[in-house]
Amino acid sequence: MFSWRVVKKRTLPKILKPKNSNYLQNKEAARLLITERLHYFNQLGDFTYHKVAIRDQKRCWGSCSSKGNLNFSYKLLFLPACLRDYIIVHELCHLKVLNHSADFWSVVATQLPDYASRMQLLRTIEKTIGTSVTALKKYQVAHTCPSCEQAEVVLK
Repeated sequence: MFSWRVVKKRTLPKILKPKNSNYLQNKEAARLLITERLHYFNQLGDFTYHKVAIRDQKRCWGSCSSKGNLNFSYKLLFLPACLRDYIIVHELCHLKVLNHSADFWSVVATQLPDYASRMQLLRTIEKTIGTSVTALKKYQVAHTCPSCEQAEVVLK
């Protein structure tokens, strides 16, 4: 009788691929901007977080771990100020509520009452122009809104 032998796939060590040059060039500028905005919004909400990491994330703008660590994509640097603030506030609010329940959205609304329109704009940008740095830079230059003007005043 013939029997098939199951052979386990060997996992080869991951080949270290070179880091994205846009990421390397902009990581610290993104860290500085995100840290400033975290500090600003933390005065309003008194959130407690531990580490802040700036990453070359492919699929998401930011995340929050159950340990209180915040991760952000360096590409936030190339978003309009109103959308950067939305993402930062969104992740800060996950420090209070770690899901997307009604309680979570009420915490977000106390920080940014117009969060729904910002969220919709972000989704529209993702669907229409994507997340390439070149496309985001062009959109950032062309974008104007009252929320962005207020955010720029606060940063100065």
